[in-house]
Amino acid sequence: RQRESLQLWAKVWPVNLRYWSNNKHVRPMLRTDIDQVRNLALKDPISNCFILSRLNDLSNNSWSLQNEISVFENNKEIESVVYNGANIIPLETNEESRVAFAQYLLDSPRRASSIVGDKTQVLDLWNLLKPFWNKPREIRSNQPVLVINDAPLLSPDPLVRPAVLRDLEILLPACVSMFTEEVGVSPVVGSSEQIYRARISEVIQQRKMFARIDQSQVTFKAEIGVATDQVCQIQGVWVPPQLRGRDYGKAGMAAVVDLTRKYFHKYKNTPTTDYFKTEVQKIGDVTLQQNVVQQL
Repeated sequence: RQRESLQLWAKVWPVNLRYWSNNKHVRPMLRTDIDQVRNLALKDPISNCFILSRLNDLSNNSWSLQNEISVFENNKEIESVVYNGANIIPLETNEESRVAFAQYLLDSPRRASSIVGDKTQVLDLWNLLKPFWNKPREIRSNQPVLVINDAPLLSPDPLVRPAVLRDLEILLPACVSMFTEEVGVSPVVGSSEQIYRARISEVIQQRKMFARIDQSQVTFKAEIGVATDQVCQIQGVWVPPQLRGRDYGKAGMAAVVDLTRKYFHKYKNTPTTDYFKTEVQKIGDVTLQQNVVQQL
C-alpha cells in the first residue's frame, strides 16, 4: 500500500511528495547500531565489502560516518540499510523498506551520482526515484560479481609492481583515461584536478596501486579500492587501447592477485573484474545506475 501511495503521488502531485513523506521507519544510523548493521552486511561479506569497510572506519575513528548510512527499523530491529554517499548502496532491502528509503532520500540533500548494488534492489529503488531525478546517463543491468579465492592459474606478469610516488606523473594520465572510459566524464574537469591528483597520490602512498611501466608508459594498472578483514576488491583496471588483446590485462591481474595476497595476506577473497573467466566463481549480479545530475 505504501508503494501504491508513493507511485500515485509521483504521478499526481510530484512537487509536494518531499513534504508528504513519512520517515517514521527510517532514521540515520547511530554508533550503537554498528553491530546490527555489520551483521546484516556479513550475510554476504564479498558483495557488501564496501559498507563493511565504512563500518570499520567508523568503529576505528573518532569522526562520524553515520550521516552516510540510514537504517530501516521495525520494532527496534534493523531490517535494511542504505548507504548514501558518492553512491547509494541498498543492503538487505525489501519492497516496504525501499518505499521508505525512497521517501527518505527525496527528503535528504542529494549527494550520490550513482546507485550501485544488488540488481533487484537497485532497479526497484530506481523505479521509485526516477520520477524525481534526472534521466540517467547509463543503466548497467548485468554486471557479474566475480571472486578468486586461490592463486591464479595464469602466470603473473613479473613486471607489475606496487607503484611509488615518483610514478605519480606517469600514472595520472592513465588513471584519468580509465576513469573517463568507465564513467563517461573526466575526473579533472574544472577545479577537480587537484582533488583527483591528491586521491591518486593517497592510493599510491597506501600501497594500493599496482602498475607495469615500460619506458615511461603505463602498460597496465589496477588498484585496491576496498579492503576488509575478509575481502580485497580490485578496481581501476586499465590497459592502453593499443595494447589490448595481448594479455597485458590477464597477466597483470594475475600479478595483482599474487601481490595482494602477499601484501594483504589476511584477505581471503579478491573480487575482480572480468579477467579470469575460467578461474573465478560468479556469486551474483550487481547493477550500476549512473545519473547525470551529480557527476563523479
